[in-house]
Amino acid sequence: MRLLGDLLSPPRCAACESAVPRHHVFCAACAASVESCAAFVARAGASGRARDDDVDPVDVAFGYYGGALATAIRRLKYEDRPHLARPLGELLRGACRTAKTRADAVLPVPLHPRRLAMRGYNQAALLSAHVASELDAPLLTSVLARAIDTVPQVELSGEGRHDNVGNAFVVGPRALLEDRTIALVDDVSTTGATLRACRRALLARGARRVIGLVLARTPSSALGIPLVLDAGAGLDWGGGRACASSGCANVPMRANLRNCGDRWPAAARSGAGQIRKACSGSCR
Repeated sequence: MRLLGDLLSPPRCAACESAVPRHHVFCAACAASVESCAAFVARAGASGRARDDDVDPVDVAFGYYGGALATAIRRLKYEDRPHLARPLGELLRGACRTAKTRADAVLPVPLHPRRLAMRGYNQAALLSAHVASELDAPLLTSVLARAIDTVPQVELSGEGRHDNVGNAFVVGPRALLEDRTIALVDDVSTTGATLRACRRALLARGARRVIGLVLARTPSSALGIPLVLDAGAGLDWGGGRACASSGCANVPMRANLRNCGDRWPAAARSGAGQIRKACSGSCR
Protein backbone atom coordinates (compact mmCIF):
# COMPACT_ATOMS: atom_id res chain seq x y z
CA MET A 1 0.00 0.00 0.00
CA ARG A 2 2.84 2.42 0.80
CA LEU A 3 4.45 1.74 -2.56
CA LEU A 4 1.13 2.44 -4.26
CA GLY A 5 0.84 5.64 -2.26
CA ASP A 6 4.31 6.70 -3.36
CA LEU A 7 3.32 6.13 -6.98
CA LEU A 8 0.14 8.15 -6.66
CA SER A 9 1.73 10.85 -4.51
CA PRO A 10 5.54 10.74 -4.76
CA PRO A 11 7.52 11.94 -1.71
CA ARG A 12 8.37 15.63 -1.90
CA CYS A 13 10.83 17.87 -0.14
CA ALA A 14 9.10 19.57 2.78
CA ALA A 15 10.62 22.91 1.77
CA CYS A 16 10.70 23.09 -2.03
CA GLU A 17 8.48 20.24 -3.28
CA SER A 18 11.29 18.58 -5.24
CA ALA A 19 11.08 14.82 -5.52
CA VAL A 20 12.97 13.00 -2.76
CA PRO A 21 13.66 9.33 -1.94
CA ARG A 22 11.20 7.66 0.36
CA HIS A 23 11.60 8.65 4.04
CA HIS A 24 13.65 11.75 3.22
CA VAL A 25 12.31 15.05 4.54
CA PHE A 26 14.43 17.40 2.43
CA CYS A 27 16.15 17.21 -0.92
CA ALA A 28 19.96 17.38 -0.93
CA ALA A 29 20.03 21.08 -1.80
CA CYS A 30 17.62 22.03 1.00
CA ALA A 31 19.29 19.71 3.52
CA ALA A 32 22.49 21.71 3.10
CA SER A 33 20.82 24.63 4.88
CA VAL A 34 19.59 22.64 7.89
CA GLU A 35 21.53 23.15 11.12
CA SER A 36 21.17 20.28 13.56
CA CYS A 37 20.88 20.73 17.31
CA ALA A 38 22.63 17.42 17.95
CA ALA A 39 25.04 19.08 20.37
CA PHE A 40 22.22 20.76 22.22
CA VAL A 41 19.93 17.86 23.06
CA ALA A 42 22.59 16.29 25.29
CA ARG A 43 21.66 18.77 28.04
CA ALA A 44 17.98 17.76 27.97
CA GLY A 45 16.16 18.13 31.25
CA ALA A 46 18.29 20.89 32.75
CA SER A 47 15.49 23.44 32.84
CA GLY A 48 12.39 21.32 33.42
CA ARG A 49 12.24 21.67 37.21
CA ALA A 50 13.00 25.37 37.35
CA ARG A 51 10.48 28.17 37.73
CA ASP A 52 13.08 30.87 37.06
CA ASP A 53 12.22 32.79 33.89
CA ASP A 54 15.93 33.24 33.17
CA VAL A 55 16.34 29.50 32.65
CA ASP A 56 16.21 28.28 29.06
CA PRO A 57 12.82 26.56 28.61
CA VAL A 58 13.97 24.42 25.67
CA ASP A 59 15.33 21.00 26.60
CA VAL A 60 15.20 19.28 23.21
CA ALA A 61 15.25 20.79 19.71
CA PHE A 62 15.79 19.12 16.37
CA GLY A 63 17.38 22.08 14.61
CA TYR A 64 18.01 25.80 14.41
CA TYR A 65 15.33 27.94 12.82
CA GLY A 66 16.58 28.90 9.39
CA GLY A 67 17.01 27.64 5.85
CA ALA A 68 14.84 24.79 4.66
CA LEU A 69 13.67 23.91 8.17
CA ALA A 70 12.20 27.40 8.63
CA THR A 71 10.58 27.22 5.20
CA ALA A 72 8.99 23.85 5.99
CA ILE A 73 7.65 25.11 9.33
CA ARG A 74 6.16 28.21 7.72
CA ARG A 75 4.48 26.02 5.10
CA LEU A 76 3.06 23.82 7.85
CA LYS A 77 1.73 26.76 9.85
CA TYR A 78 0.59 29.27 7.28
CA GLU A 79 0.01 27.47 3.98
CA ASP A 80 -2.58 24.88 5.03
CA ARG A 81 -0.22 21.91 4.75
CA PRO A 82 -0.96 19.78 7.83
CA HIS A 83 0.50 16.72 6.06
CA LEU A 84 3.96 18.19 6.66
CA ALA A 85 3.53 17.44 10.36
CA ARG A 86 4.28 13.80 9.61
CA PRO A 87 7.86 14.14 8.27
CA LEU A 88 8.65 17.10 10.55
CA GLY A 89 7.19 15.25 13.52
CA GLU A 90 9.47 12.32 12.80
CA LEU A 91 12.47 14.66 13.01
CA LEU A 92 11.37 15.84 16.45
CA ARG A 93 10.67 12.26 17.41
CA GLY A 94 14.25 11.36 16.51
CA ALA A 95 15.58 14.26 18.60
CA CYS A 96 13.63 12.93 21.59
CA ARG A 97 15.14 9.53 21.02
CA THR A 98 18.65 10.98 20.91
CA ALA A 99 18.01 12.92 24.12
CA LYS A 100 16.49 9.83 25.79
CA THR A 101 13.46 11.92 26.74
CA ARG A 102 10.95 10.43 29.17
CA ALA A 103 7.62 11.89 30.29
CA ASP A 104 4.33 10.87 31.86
CA ALA A 105 2.24 12.88 29.40
CA VAL A 106 2.64 15.01 26.27
CA LEU A 107 0.97 18.41 25.92
CA PRO A 108 1.00 20.73 22.89
CA VAL A 109 1.22 24.49 23.28
CA PRO A 110 -2.40 25.44 22.59
CA LEU A 111 -3.86 27.92 20.12
CA HIS A 112 -6.66 30.27 21.08
CA PRO A 113 -10.00 28.87 19.80
CA ARG A 114 -10.40 31.76 17.36
CA ARG A 115 -7.02 31.15 15.77
CA LEU A 116 -7.58 27.40 15.78
CA ALA A 117 -10.83 27.94 13.86
CA MET A 118 -9.06 30.17 11.35
CA ARG A 119 -6.14 27.79 10.76
CA GLY A 120 -8.12 24.58 11.03
CA TYR A 121 -5.49 22.75 13.07
CA ASN A 122 -2.88 23.28 15.76
CA GLN A 123 0.53 22.46 14.30
CA ALA A 124 1.95 21.86 17.79
CA ALA A 125 -0.74 19.25 18.45
CA LEU A 126 0.05 17.48 15.18
CA LEU A 127 3.75 17.36 16.09
CA SER A 128 2.86 16.23 19.62
CA ALA A 129 1.21 13.09 18.29
CA HIS A 130 4.58 11.89 17.00
CA VAL A 131 6.28 12.74 20.28
CA ALA A 132 3.62 10.87 22.25
CA SER A 133 4.14 7.83 20.05
CA GLU A 134 7.90 7.94 20.62
CA LEU A 135 7.59 8.38 24.38
CA ASP A 136 4.71 5.90 24.69
CA ALA A 137 2.88 8.52 26.73
CA PRO A 138 -0.68 9.84 26.53
CA LEU A 139 -1.33 12.93 24.40
CA LEU A 140 -3.41 15.44 26.39
CA THR A 141 -4.80 18.19 24.17
CA SER A 142 -7.38 19.68 26.54
CA VAL A 143 -5.38 20.16 29.75
CA LEU A 144 -3.69 23.44 28.79
CA ALA A 145 -5.69 26.24 27.17
CA ARG A 146 -4.92 29.65 25.74
CA ALA A 147 -7.41 31.87 27.53
CA ILE A 148 -6.31 35.17 25.96
CA ASP A 149 -6.29 35.76 22.21
CA THR A 150 -2.87 37.41 22.14
CA VAL A 151 -1.18 39.27 19.32
CA PRO A 152 0.90 36.84 17.20
CA GLN A 153 4.36 36.59 18.73
CA VAL A 154 6.04 37.06 15.36
CA GLU A 155 4.82 40.67 15.33
CA LEU A 156 6.50 41.60 18.63
CA SER A 157 9.95 42.33 20.00
CA GLY A 158 11.62 40.06 22.55
CA GLU A 159 10.41 41.96 25.61
CA GLY A 160 6.98 42.43 24.09
CA ARG A 161 6.64 38.69 23.59
CA HIS A 162 7.10 37.99 27.30
CA ASP A 163 4.46 40.57 28.25
CA ASN A 164 2.13 39.33 25.53
CA VAL A 165 1.82 35.74 26.79
CA GLY A 166 2.59 36.19 30.49
CA ASN A 167 -0.91 35.25 31.68
CA ALA A 168 -2.33 33.80 28.49
CA PHE A 169 -2.38 30.13 29.51
CA VAL A 170 -4.55 28.30 32.03
CA VAL A 171 -4.76 24.69 33.18
CA GLY A 172 -8.14 22.97 33.23
CA PRO A 173 -9.75 22.45 36.67
CA ARG A 174 -9.81 18.66 36.33
CA ALA A 175 -6.24 18.25 35.15
CA LEU A 176 -4.28 15.70 37.18
CA LEU A 177 -0.71 16.94 37.02
CA GLU A 178 0.54 16.25 40.54
CA ASP A 179 4.06 14.84 40.53
CA ARG A 180 3.97 14.17 36.77
CA THR A 181 6.65 14.94 34.21
CA ILE A 182 5.14 16.80 31.25
CA ALA A 183 6.60 17.00 27.75
CA LEU A 184 5.50 20.39 26.36
CA VAL A 185 5.66 20.58 22.55
CA ASP A 186 5.78 23.57 20.19
CA ASP A 187 7.00 24.09 16.66
CA VAL A 188 9.45 26.97 17.22
CA SER A 189 11.05 28.75 20.16
CA THR A 190 12.53 32.22 19.66
CA THR A 191 12.68 34.10 22.97
CA GLY A 192 11.16 31.17 24.88
CA ALA A 193 8.35 33.39 26.19
CA THR A 194 5.53 31.03 25.20
CA LEU A 195 7.17 27.94 26.68
CA ARG A 196 7.98 29.81 29.90
CA ALA A 197 4.38 30.99 30.29
CA CYS A 198 3.07 27.46 29.75
CA ARG A 199 5.65 26.00 32.12
CA ARG A 200 4.66 28.42 34.89
CA ALA A 201 1.01 27.45 34.54
CA LEU A 202 1.78 23.72 34.64
CA LEU A 203 4.19 23.89 37.57
CA ALA A 204 1.71 26.02 39.51
CA ARG A 205 -0.80 23.17 39.19
CA GLY A 206 1.59 20.60 40.65
CA ALA A 207 3.56 19.24 37.70
CA ARG A 208 6.88 17.87 38.93
CA ARG A 209 8.78 18.82 35.78
CA VAL A 210 8.12 20.37 32.37
CA ILE A 211 10.37 19.39 29.47
CA GLY A 212 10.33 21.82 26.55
CA LEU A 213 10.44 20.14 23.12
CA VAL A 214 10.55 22.12 19.87
CA LEU A 215 11.18 21.31 16.25
CA ALA A 216 13.35 24.41 15.86
CA ARG A 217 14.86 27.17 17.94
CA THR A 218 16.49 30.41 16.87
CA PRO A 219 20.30 30.33 16.82
CA SER A 220 20.55 33.53 18.85
CA SER A 221 19.02 31.81 21.88
CA ALA A 222 20.71 28.43 21.49
CA LEU A 223 23.73 26.86 23.14
CA GLY A 224 26.23 24.50 21.54
CA ILE A 225 27.79 24.24 18.08
CA PRO A 226 25.54 24.60 15.01
CA LEU A 227 25.94 21.78 12.53
CA VAL A 228 25.37 22.62 8.85
CA LEU A 229 24.93 19.48 6.81
CA ASP A 230 26.96 19.01 3.64
CA ALA A 231 25.15 19.53 0.35
CA GLY A 232 25.07 15.81 -0.35
CA ALA A 233 23.11 14.95 2.77
CA GLY A 234 19.39 14.32 2.98
CA LEU A 235 17.56 14.07 6.29
CA ASP A 236 16.21 10.55 6.65
CA TRP A 237 13.43 9.65 9.08
CA GLY A 238 13.04 6.02 8.03
CA GLY A 239 14.13 2.91 9.87
CA GLY A 240 13.21 4.25 13.30
CA ARG A 241 15.70 7.13 13.20
CA ALA A 242 15.94 10.77 12.23
CA CYS A 243 19.43 11.54 11.02
CA ALA A 244 21.45 12.84 8.12
CA SER A 245 21.83 10.32 5.36
CA SER A 246 24.69 10.58 2.83
CA GLY A 247 26.29 7.18 2.98
CA CYS A 248 28.48 8.00 5.99
CA ALA A 249 27.73 7.12 9.59
CA ASN A 250 29.61 10.23 10.75
CA VAL A 251 27.66 12.84 8.79
CA PRO A 252 27.42 15.18 11.84
CA MET A 253 31.24 15.10 11.94
CA ARG A 254 31.30 16.55 8.44
CA ALA A 255 29.68 19.73 9.70
CA ASN A 256 30.72 22.86 7.87
CA LEU A 257 31.05 25.66 10.42
CA ARG A 258 32.58 28.17 8.04
CA ASN A 259 29.26 29.90 7.34
CA CYS A 260 28.49 30.50 11.00
CA GLY A 261 30.56 33.69 11.09
CA ASP A 262 30.64 35.71 14.27
CA ARG A 263 27.25 34.54 15.50
CA TRP A 264 29.03 31.92 17.57
CA PRO A 265 31.68 32.22 20.29
CA ALA A 266 35.27 31.48 19.29
CA ALA A 267 35.26 28.46 21.58
CA ALA A 268 32.35 26.99 19.65
CA ARG A 269 33.88 27.73 16.26
CA SER A 270 37.16 26.14 17.36
CA GLY A 271 35.31 22.82 17.60
CA ALA A 272 35.32 22.63 13.80
CA GLY A 273 38.85 21.23 13.76
CA GLN A 274 37.94 18.52 16.23
CA ILE A 275 34.85 17.65 14.23
CA ARG A 276 36.80 17.31 10.99
CA LYS A 277 39.50 15.29 12.76
CA ALA A 278 36.92 12.87 14.14
CA CYS A 279 35.52 12.17 10.69
CA SER A 280 36.88 9.05 8.96
CA GLY A 281 38.47 9.19 5.54
CA SER A 282 35.44 7.59 3.96
CA CYS A 283 33.50 10.78 4.60
CA ARG A 284 35.49 12.87 2.14
